[in-house]
Amino acid sequence: MNRRGIAILAALAAAVSCGNFGTKKADSPAAAQAPAEIIPNVEVAVAEARMVPQESVYASTVEAYAVNNIMPQSGGRIRKINVEVGDYVQKGQVLAEMDRIQLEQLELQVKNDEIEYERLKSLYAEGGVSQSDFETAELGYKVRKSNYNNVKENTILRSPITGYVSARNFDKGDMFGMSAPIFTVQQVVPVKLLVGISESEYTKVKKGDKVSLTVDAIPGKTFQGKVERLYPTIDAATHTFKAEVVVPNADKVLRPGMYARVTVNFGTRNSIVVPDRSIVKQEGTGTRFIYVLSEDGTVSYTPVTVGRHLGAEYEITAGLEAGSTIVVKGQSALKDGVKVNVL
Repeated sequence: MNRRGIAILAALAAAVSCGNFGTKKADSPAAAQAPAEIIPNVEVAVAEARMVPQESVYASTVEAYAVNNIMPQSGGRIRKINVEVGDYVQKGQVLAEMDRIQLEQLELQVKNDEIEYERLKSLYAEGGVSQSDFETAELGYKVRKSNYNNVKENTILRSPITGYVSARNFDKGDMFGMSAPIFTVQQVVPVKLLVGISESEYTKVKKGDKVSLTVDAIPGKTFQGKVERLYPTIDAATHTFKAEVVVPNADKVLRPGMYARVTVNFGTRNSIVVPDRSIVKQEGTGTRFIYVLSEDGTVSYTPVTVGRHLGAEYEITAGLEAGSTIVVKGQSALKDGVKVNVL
């Protein structure tokens, strides 16, 4: 075979080889198959409309309904101490007695004035004493008796309320010098709490409203009380107003100083309720949203306004309609408009 024939055969062989390679590349399964679309799996629930209690919980401290500091109007020696810290005393009970010298002197003077007053009264009735003399004697007697009663009140110290003695600052024989009260008595039947309520609830709270409360010191027990008065101003710094809550405390278990959680009920409201698992918080903004399932099987990004937390549910105050089908599981793989597979 000459050189020209050899060259022709070589060219034919090269052409055949190139044609076979191109056919194999076109027939490759990896080149012909497109990537499969991944559809996220989700779980859904239905948003319900129902009456939701409008309750808020506020921290407060139990206080005595009344606190009295027992002390005389002037200094003197303490003659007798009748009660101790922790004693439960009745209204009018004698707590202590001061030195009685001045009281005894006034008592004798009052008795003498009383005898003289009665004598002049008889003479005046018979016309033996002028009206001016009688009225002068009468006035002197009444002034002396009033002074005696005042000294007696500050010599024999009585409790003006029923309650517990929470402080005793002096002992028998001490010279009282007005530096501190001899006793402090606190009334605990009932007790009261000053509750700072958000100004947004100002128009919803009324005198006589019922409240409930719990205290850490007595776990598992709930106490009932009511709003006795509302303070007329709002604190500009905290944007709260004070409501005075009174609790009967007939069994005396609540004591001043106890930490309490007060639940105030503002009535009910017809609201949308969803499982708390359905709500997603958008990072960096604080916006909360829900994925709502559409009829075509896609989900839509829906911002919502969240109200009260009700156990495992949230109240939705805006952004969602009752009966909407919402995603409660699988949100991490979703974005607006994505088609999903409902499990």
